[in-house]
Amino acid sequence: MNQTIAVRIGRSALVAALAGGVVLAGVAPAANAASTAQKRMLGPFGYGSIKIGMTEAQAKATGLIVRKTINVPTKCSTYDLKERRYSGNRAGLFISKKQGVVTISAPGRNVRTPQGIGIGSTPAQLKAAYPNLKQNALYGTHATVPGNPKASYVFLVSKNMVLGVTLMLTAQDCFR
Repeated sequence: MNQTIAVRIGRSALVAALAGGVVLAGVAPAANAASTAQKRMLGPFGYGSIKIGMTEAQAKATGLIVRKTINVPTKCSTYDLKERRYSGNRAGLFISKKQGVVTISAPGRNVRTPQGIGIGSTPAQLKAAYPNLKQNALYGTHATVPGNPKASYVFLVSKNMVLGVTLMLTAQDCFR
């Protein structure tokens, strides 16, 4: 089942894609297990070869993203990962001219943080993995990324489960 997730950024209701996805079937061959495991991990510095801080040119050179035009107030360029394209005013990556890639949204259900949190995790699992979770009006539920104090994980959480995860450069210029 696909889920479309949005996060409210301040009072302006700026919409950014978080994560939705489809459960992927199959198992990677043993020879590819390490690269598959790395690719399906969000953080602490990125997702596969897409890294926080990477310039727009560097991110495009990976061949993993596609330009996305959305109608929301942001100074940043917006993209989707080729493996997960969003409809409407949602995007999987925001790229700042000054700071490079500032957000990467987990593109599916099988993508996890190193602490094992992803779409479908329970609030109890989230709290156990990130005991210092914070709440604020700008980001909602978020935590500093272990191993990268300059980044945060932003979680979209319902009463029963995590619906989306985004890796975000904490001090960025796309959302204010």
